[in-house]
Amino acid sequence: MYAHGGAPPSSEEPATAAPPRRLRVLLADGHALFRDGLAELLSMEADLDIVGRVGDSIATIETCRQTRPHLVLLDIRLPYHPILTTMQSVREAAPHARFVVLATDDEPRLFQEVLAAGAHGVLMKTATREELVGAIRAIGYQGKTFLSVSQRSAREIARPARANPLSPRESQILELAAKALSNAQIATLLFISEGTVKRHLTNIYAKLGAVSRLDAVNRARAGGLIQPAVEGGELPPPAE
Repeated sequence: MYAHGGAPPSSEEPATAAPPRRLRVLLADGHALFRDGLAELLSMEADLDIVGRVGDSIATIETCRQTRPHLVLLDIRLPYHPILTTMQSVREAAPHARFVVLATDDEPRLFQEVLAAGAHGVLMKTATREELVGAIRAIGYQGKTFLSVSQRSAREIARPARANPLSPRESQILELAAKALSNAQIATLLFISEGTVKRHLTNIYAKLGAVSRLDAVNRARAGGLIQPAVEGGELPPPAE
């Protein structure tokens, strides 16, 4: 396991008057036992206030809007929406919130993407209590970056990102298409119209020289442009 604390990301953040004296922390993880254990562990720290425990991306966004946390511990495979979509929506709901992304699997390309999207930290769920609490304080109070990942991921993250002809949105759509989701399901997950999904797929086929959805998925996987298939991809509940 490789742990590293570094300088703040290069992208500018909203200015605040002064660092908080206590950190408001939201826990967002799809596994209740892990989430509750994390809450119990962090509640022992005098300067950390747990403002919520949620199990999916929809609840995460709404709770951020209500509680305005300083820091969100975010499961990289949180149910309902892709991690980058969730991060974007959380940033709109709570602009000053910082992200610590928690992961079970070693996925260096996805780690690169969440860091590029504004996450301040990535930790494997095998990290120690000291690493986690240290990351929360370094990120929450000082805006530093913090990694606790495998040496393989650390090397990949340090390398310049591989040129990708697909935009971030196109990559999201193709990853969901690779899970055999329909255009309508993809539109629901990404808060866009079905027509927009179709236009993105047309652009993807042109960029990859593909003749079908399956051909595009195979070409993208062969080129390392999208993740291998994983279980999950749950849909959000129907709107009332």
